[in-house]
Amino acid sequence: MQELSQQAFREEADELLRELEDSLLELEEQPENMDVIGKVFRAMHTLKGSGAMFGFTEIATFTHEVETVFDLVRNNELAVTKHLVDLSLQARDYITLLLNLENDQKNPEQATGEALIEQFKKMYTPNATATVIKSTNTPPPSTNIGQLKTYRIQFKPHLDILHNGTNIASVLNELSSLGTCHTVAHRANLLPLDQVEPENCYVCWDSILTTSADDDAIRDVFIFVEDNCDLSITQLDTNNPDKDQHRLGNILIERGEVTQQDIDDVLAKSKKIGELLVDANLINPDQVESALAEQQEVRKLKEKKHTKSNSSNSLRVPAERLDELVNLVGEMVTVQSRLSQTAKQYRIPELQGIAEEVERLTEELRDNTLNIRMVQIGTTFSKFKRLVRDISDNLNKQVELLTVGAETELDKTVIDQLNDPLIHIIRNSMDHGIEMPKQRLAAGKPERGSVTLRAEQSGDSVLIEIQDDGKGLDAKVIREKAINKGLITKDEDLSDQEIFALIFAPGFSTAQQVTGLSGRGVGMDVVKRAIEALSGSIALDSQLGKGTTVQLRIPLTLAIIESLLVEIGEGHFVLPLSNVEECIELTGQAVQEARGGHLVHVRGELIPYIPLRQTFSIAGNLPEIQQVVITNINGQRLGFVVDSVIGEHQTVIKSLGPVYRDEPISVSGATILGDGNVALILDIPQLMQQQQYPAIA
Repeated sequence: MQELSQQAFREEADELLRELEDSLLELEEQPENMDVIGKVFRAMHTLKGSGAMFGFTEIATFTHEVETVFDLVRNNELAVTKHLVDLSLQARDYITLLLNLENDQKNPEQATGEALIEQFKKMYTPNATATVIKSTNTPPPSTNIGQLKTYRIQFKPHLDILHNGTNIASVLNELSSLGTCHTVAHRANLLPLDQVEPENCYVCWDSILTTSADDDAIRDVFIFVEDNCDLSITQLDTNNPDKDQHRLGNILIERGEVTQQDIDDVLAKSKKIGELLVDANLINPDQVESALAEQQEVRKLKEKKHTKSNSSNSLRVPAERLDELVNLVGEMVTVQSRLSQTAKQYRIPELQGIAEEVERLTEELRDNTLNIRMVQIGTTFSKFKRLVRDISDNLNKQVELLTVGAETELDKTVIDQLNDPLIHIIRNSMDHGIEMPKQRLAAGKPERGSVTLRAEQSGDSVLIEIQDDGKGLDAKVIREKAINKGLITKDEDLSDQEIFALIFAPGFSTAQQVTGLSGRGVGMDVVKRAIEALSGSIALDSQLGKGTTVQLRIPLTLAIIESLLVEIGEGHFVLPLSNVEECIELTGQAVQEARGGHLVHVRGELIPYIPLRQTFSIAGNLPEIQQVVITNINGQRLGFVVDSVIGEHQTVIKSLGPVYRDEPISVSGATILGDGNVALILDIPQLMQQQQYPAIA
């Protein structure tokens, strides 16, 4: 049970630490922003209190020192400096280390933690007067009654909340530390002693809290137990004289203890206020009826608002369960395909109707299931703010990270695999691309460089651009390096785009010297392989003196794709539909006219093609008329000759296993057709590369 509670704490704390890093980076840009300072303090306070609650005493002890410093900051007694942000980011990394330690594992960085604690202590000890602000203009914060707010907190733990080791007393104590708090325990659900299960919680609590903190700070108290309780936080409007919140009946109704009907039933035993007023000839019955109608309408609006405020809009689900759900949906898509094929084969009207209905439901289930795994790519973009900051300090450069389209959604599995390639590209942009501040000023550029991450959806893919405003790529330098390495000959006539593509060759580097970041010829070839492993593509464009842009095209999901099913001999193959432009016929006469050149005329343009029957050594007689599937990757058009095109197909991707992982077999996976046969999914970029089409490298 304790392990489950600690795992829940780790998951919540990990998210809290990511938010803390973002807040610290934002604080460096806006050192006087009290809202951001408040976020940092609350994060530290929550980690400290909850860490102690779940047995992470080392985290609680360490975080207490950081919290103390930021308490001084929010009280205008300590200035926000770059040194403070640096230490806080190191503290955040150290807390992450402590969080990931196993229960019986010795802390390998204990000396680092002790050194950090000493650094923080120096900031609030009498000897550290250099960083302390003795403010004469800003008075210390006072408990102004106008700044205080009163909240009603209804905390109803689930019956099994104690099973995971939750310490409810710590939660209530932390709530009390926010201000003046009066807590009442409800014991109505207590059972007779012989029926009580000692590990169950039968009590709930109501608290009235008067504090200067906001509702976010109050909710942070319950951040690690909110999934195991029903929680309601309501701010009481104590400043509105028109509200009768001091009335017992109104209070009981708002707290949900009784309903208005209960109050009405009790009051019905005596004359209602309206009847008394009519009897006294102070008002007429029509006025009473109008007032009652208004009262009823207001009551309805309040009930709707109350219901909405207490509803939960999200649910935390382990990623493994979502992966299993996607796998099951994939199997269902395969079974649905078999059902549709069977119905078509036997032509039974009733069966065809059922097959069409199952197909519709399966498509909806597929789309909804895949959408569950879709997350905003901004979650990945935000991680790179710290990376850019640290590399800037390392290189003595001034670089800012700009993001566009952070709300673009992508499959979580794809996003996880994008992390390393994006790190490589950003490092290269900052090391090779962005110039030193003096060089930028001499070139008429701002002293501070920029790296822009941009994302947008394009059909069933996402386009991601990494653009810098650095010095750009010099095609002449790249060409000379390539000649020296034997990648090309002196006589080869290549366009700038083809020369830029040489950067993706293994071991190629334009760095003049080896640094801690790059220069060893390892990086862009790894990036290219990683992107192609995602069934994506990579392109590069650059202007000398203006900057470089790397564009990635990534499929939205790796689980189920729309594809084109083709036939060669007795075998079936699949091409991703996002790469397909059109299909045309290839006659024997057209083959003879090309004189073995593997070229086909498409509306006045010559397009090369690859005969897949020859590529995969498939025996058999050729049909009189073959089909050419025209594809487009990064502007490079290429045809694939097949015997026949069957049509569109929902492809559930199955990996080929570790045996083929490092083999250049031009196949990215497989899928099971409705009749039980296996169709191979063609790796179009790999086929292009094997056939020596350099423009897509």
